[in-house]
Amino acid sequence: MIGIDFSDHWSFNKLGYQALMVTDTAFYRNPHYHAPTDLPATLDYARMSNVVEGLTAAIEEWGGR
Repeated sequence: MIGIDFSDHWSFNKLGYQALMVTDTAFYRNPHYHAPTDLPATLDYARMSNVVEGLTAAIEEWGGR
């Protein structure tokens, strides 16, 4: 699982906990990520909203199964 070791999710996965990790891979795309310039003004709220709507739809579908 590429990238899982960048997160605290790794330790839970190692112990066998099933989970879904959602990431926007910000460290690959956002030059402000975890820098002093990582401020609310540098975020793309419209795209974040699209992601939340998509995740909501997926979770609702999976939950109905």
